[in-house]
Amino acid sequence: MKRVELVFIPSPGMGHLVSAIQFSKRLLDRDDRFSVTILSIKRGDVTKADAYIASIAGSDSRLKFIHLPHVDPDPPPQQKPVEKDNTHRIQSQNDLVKEAILNHVLPTTIPLAGLVVDMFNSSMIDVAHELGVPSYVFFTCNAAFLGFMLYLPTRHDQVGIPFRESDPDSVIASYVNPVPSSVLPSFALESSIVVKGHGYLPMVNHGRKFKEVDGIIVNTFYELETHAVNSFLDDKTPPVYTVGPVIDLENKNHSGVNQVKYEEIMKWLDDQPPSSVVFLCFGSWGTFSVPQLKEIALGLERSGHRFLWSIRLRTSNDRFAPLTDSPNLEEILPPGFLERTREVGMICGWAPQVEVLAHKAIGGFVTHCGWNSILESVWYGVPMAAWPMYAEQQLNAFQIVRDLGLAVELKLDYRRDGELVMAEKIEQSVKCLMEPDIEARKRVKEMSEKSRKAVMEGGSSHASLGRLIEALSVAVGK
Repeated sequence: MKRVELVFIPSPGMGHLVSAIQFSKRLLDRDDRFSVTILSIKRGDVTKADAYIASIAGSDSRLKFIHLPHVDPDPPPQQKPVEKDNTHRIQSQNDLVKEAILNHVLPTTIPLAGLVVDMFNSSMIDVAHELGVPSYVFFTCNAAFLGFMLYLPTRHDQVGIPFRESDPDSVIASYVNPVPSSVLPSFALESSIVVKGHGYLPMVNHGRKFKEVDGIIVNTFYELETHAVNSFLDDKTPPVYTVGPVIDLENKNHSGVNQVKYEEIMKWLDDQPPSSVVFLCFGSWGTFSVPQLKEIALGLERSGHRFLWSIRLRTSNDRFAPLTDSPNLEEILPPGFLERTREVGMICGWAPQVEVLAHKAIGGFVTHCGWNSILESVWYGVPMAAWPMYAEQQLNAFQIVRDLGLAVELKLDYRRDGELVMAEKIEQSVKCLMEPDIEARKRVKEMSEKSRKAVMEGGSSHASLGRLIEALSVAVGK
């Protein structure tokens, strides 16, 4: 294959951006005949995404970044329906994407092999069609959820309305067990409030657009989601390439305040017995109400287990307000809790999740079930307690508990604005999670070994990436 160019168009959210960049680096490591340009979509103010891109650009000269001009932010919801406006905002980037490719990519002597668009940027598949080049979706969630997304337009054409919470369990080919409506993503439910534009009809349209592409690249591995991957072996689904786990295991250069926090956390873990600490961390958007935090505190204390707990609160009542790492814990948590648990627990704000999960002291992970967090936990062989919060996390929780047996249930159908999970339930789940002989611990240890073999030469993901490279080479001519 001659030298060819790939253009990646990730979403600006960290969970999407990091996976796309790490995958592009893996592709370059595998075959240096590729050249990669990443189109960076600007969200407005400088964010963690901007800092991450700057660090990657400074450390890996193989990646070329083109920063697209900023598109005006969405107007307030009361001025325009959020669902429609967010769709318009994404689609408004299409002209900018096409212009960037015409001006900065095509003029080079390297032929363009295709566009790799994020799952939320499916409207940009049209840009590939207009340019006459192959298009691929980089799907940052799991294969089972991909199956759900592909199922949505088929169901919509038959039914025409979102799911109702009273609906019977749904048979979805990518899931082993019938799926209760209670664990479907909020966007799919008739009663849902549209969140940042990811509403029912836009998601139906994403699923429809996925069927137009030349391939779908999924951050998973065959051994983890055998049933889901096998469900795509039909003539209706584009080729699916399982290339995971794609995890950022290298970004360990913490600076400033984070370096101090990092050293403090790791020093505390070094002093704990092996597999004795339960780690609670709920992602970059994960936060709880003060009453729920009090119930978590009581549940942890009653469980009797050591804990490392990441607590972050919003700076205002706006559900999208920034998080703070420095809440007044004395005012928030039950009276005397901090003093009573001083010898067995540590509370932090930001936490270096990858390094924490890798530490020998960690025996269990209470997680919001974001897919990146699940892959990291599997990689390090840490069993999970599933406490989903938003997006597709309820479905992820259902899958890892019911279909895969890698986690114990805490609250599969929890929603951020839902009911209070009481201390007794949290205590029971933590005790179950930390038992040394639970089936989930055994299964996740076995899957950890398989995850590492999958990306090695001869492994399933290594072979799948090879097939993707072959498809790209055929598209541009060997």
